Order: sequence, then C-alpha cells, then structure tokens
Amino acid sequence: MTPNSEEDYEDLLAEWSDLESGLGIILANPDSTQQFAHRVLQYDRWMQALMRRDPDVGLYLLFQLAGNSPVGYSASHALVCSVLCHLIASELLLPPKERDSLVHAALTMNIAMTTVQDVLASQTEKLTHLQQDLIRLHPVKGAMMLGKLGVLDEHWLEVVSQHHATSSDAIDFRQAPVGVRLSRILRMVDRYAAMISPRMSRAGRSATESARAVMAGATANTDPIGHAMLRVVGLCPPGTYVRMDSGELAVVVRRSNQINLPFVVIVGATSGEMLAGPLLHNTAQGAPHIRSALPASGIRAPLNHFMVVKVGVQGRA
Repeated sequence: MTPNSEEDYEDLLAEWSDLESGLGIILANPDSTQQFAHRVLQYDRWMQALMRRDPDVGLYLLFQLAGNSPVGYSASHALVCSVLCHLIASELLLPPKERDSLVHAALTMNIAMTTVQDVLASQTEKLTHLQQDLIRLHPVKGAMMLGKLGVLDEHWLEVVSQHHATSSDAIDFRQAPVGVRLSRILRMVDRYAAMISPRMSRAGRSATESARAVMAGATANTDPIGHAMLRVVGLCPPGTYVRMDSGELAVVVRRSNQINLPFVVIVGATSGEMLAGPLLHNTAQGAPHIRSALPASGIRAPLNHFMVVKVGVQGRA
C-alpha cells in the first residue's frame, strides 16, 4: 500500500512517528517495561510491516527524520539503523535468526546511554570525562542490561557488546563467526547513520559524503557490507536533497537498479525559486544528472513532502 492521498501519507507518517516514539519510551525506561525482549520483537515486526507497504517511502520518511532534527536522536538513530540492517540482511541472504539478532541489536545497541545520547545530540560543549566513560563502556554495559531484562539470544547480546570493537576486523568476513559478522554490519550502519544525522555542534553530512567516508574506512574484508549497503539504499537514498548539474534542486524519491542513478523529484528552479509543481525525473534516462548531495541542514525552503512523495508514487504507475 502506497500513500496516494494526503490522508494516506499522514497516516503512514503517524505510524512511523508512533513506532519511533514507542521505541524511545522502552529504551529510556527499560526497567519499567514488561517483557522487554518481546516488546523489541513487536517493534521489529511493526517496522517490517511498514517497510513492506512501500520501502522507498519508508526510507524517504526515515532519512528526512534523521537528517532534519536532533530531537529524540537515540530512538530515531536506532530505527534508522534497524531498517538499514534489515535491508542489508536481506541483500546478504542472512538466515532469519541472524537477521533477527542483528536488527534487535540495532534497536537496542545504545540502551545503556539512551538519555545521554539524546543530550549529546544537542550539546555544543566538549564531552565531560563522565560522558567519555559512558560512551566507552556502553556496549558492554548495554549487553549486561539486556541480559538482566530477559534477552536470551546470545548473538543479540554479543553484537551489542561488540558493535564498536575492531579487534577482529582482520578475519575474512565470510569466514568470521556469526557474532563477528553481525557486529561488523552494525558498526558500519551505526557510523553511516550517525554521519547523516545533525548535532547542535555540527550539521549532518550529506548521504553521499557519509557513504564514501564509511567505504573509505572499510578493508577488503568488510567490503561485502559496504557494497550491500550501497545496493540497498544507493549513494543518495530516498529523502536525500540533491543539486542537479542543471542547477536545479531535487529530492530523491526512489531507488533504481543503479546505485548512482535514482528517481528524483525536481522541486527548485535554477533561479532558486521553488517550483509550483514538482517534476519526477529518472536520472538513468538522461540529463539532468545529480551533481552533488546536500545535507538537509542546508535546505531552508519549505517543502511539501506529501506532494513530493505523491509525484514519486504516481510516476511508478
């Protein structure tokens, strides 16, 4: 089901927002959440159901959310990472149990510093020593918390405890133990999602800059992860603002079979004025092409996202 009307769009946006809000509540209050592990499973199923409705629209809403506001950063970041891990797991043909462990770890990896993570997103001052210690210790502390909350999945716990570790990166990805492989996937996704998200101390990077930065730090052994991520989201994922080589402003709305040639909706003229009617363009079919991706923080003009999504959806018919 795709949002063909403004009501459909608002309903879908509300569902994603409700999912993020619910996730934020249990991450901030894990000790008072009954059957915590089961609640995480429910949120995972909810996310999968929303992605099945329309993966491109789902990514559009997520990347707009991640790129536009640091408010509720911890839950937003966890949701973005879980969606990316879900897509990468499918691309890499991971067994269902491994996929579940990975996605559940993505949803809960920062449980030991949820409140601190939200504070850091709006903090402009230098990290305190206490904050530095919390950041350093949160993977292991998080795994311990999850164990006490009833999580029995050993791979879930291992991935949370190791999602910042690099000590096993020399092992060939395809020969590495399950926990090591899943931890590497989450670490790359975590870095990528963090780069595109804004802080008060800095603007988020463009999606292209973030993808290239993550890939530049990858070794030959981690390349399967990076390439899988680019295949499932592209260099410019849905929701990314881009400048065309014509000078026009556009927003990516759909992926294509080529990672650097998505469908875009042109929303701004070369003069800088916003267009009265957005125009769908398939960059794989010719000019104009994407010149550069833009961070969301650099876009000041108001945009009717429903109209953008509607043009993208109608063009698929």
